[in-house]
Amino acid sequence: MRLGAVFPQTEIGAEPEGVAHYVRELERMGFDHMVVYDHVLGAHPDRPGGWHGPYTHESLFHEPFVLFGYLAAITARLELATSVIILPQRQAALVAKQAAEVDVLTKGRLRLGVGIGWNAVEFEALGEDFRTRGRRIEEQIALMRALWCDRVVDFKGKRHRVDRAGLHPLPVQRPIPVWMGGGYAAARTEIVEPALRRIAKIADGWLTHVQPGDERAIERFRELVRRAGRDPARVGLEGRVNAFRVRPEDWPREIEWWRRVGATHVELNTMNAKYPAIDAHLEALRRFGDLVRAG
Repeated sequence: MRLGAVFPQTEIGAEPEGVAHYVRELERMGFDHMVVYDHVLGAHPDRPGGWHGPYTHESLFHEPFVLFGYLAAITARLELATSVIILPQRQAALVAKQAAEVDVLTKGRLRLGVGIGWNAVEFEALGEDFRTRGRRIEEQIALMRALWCDRVVDFKGKRHRVDRAGLHPLPVQRPIPVWMGGGYAAARTEIVEPALRRIAKIADGWLTHVQPGDERAIERFRELVRRAGRDPARVGLEGRVNAFRVRPEDWPREIEWWRRVGATHVELNTMNAKYPAIDAHLEALRRFGDLVRAG
């Protein structure tokens, strides 16, 4: 399994020196990849109907593509991944351009994770329809893959039109790997069937929130991959261990479960674990990395 970490967006702070210290240490410790969450806007709780989301206007979020441009200059090996870009609230051609640029600057170290999102406030502010987000994302991915692979694209979809135009420069990876999140409601340990079918059909990998022990969800995903005419061995599976929920002494059990079900990647999420400083996050990641490597 490849070893990863979740960038602690809400706790890293706004100073570039702190970001650089964290990422450089992650690379020095031999981590393979780092994933970054995406939110453009945070909602104020004092609004009609209230607000019950996990983040507010006070939650700090670095913008992933700009962040990756900065990290491209100070890292040499670390894969940079989004988990996930809320694709339907963004313009597909612009995301394709931004992703291609990051891939060029990192010499092919981008993995683009995308999802449909849950925050209607952001969709409204960005001028996109929250209700049609699931229907739009498949066409967006098809358009982006065409733009990454062809110098000139003539694309006509239900919601997108590119009339003999293209990106320059093209990315190093053609196409850039597109992984997808969703398909599983972790709080209810429940499979979200339409979303999981979509991921099984078109994604290069699944960024899952499956809880260790729920082999039913993994088996269902692989069954849907086969029904889509694809080989499950060629579709990635990324597992996550949440430090805010799982005690360090239980990490080996969760790591071993992910290894046993055939995960290609596993990562530690230290956000909300109440670590007192970024160096405490890094110390937890060092311990996690030692456990993964020990097998």
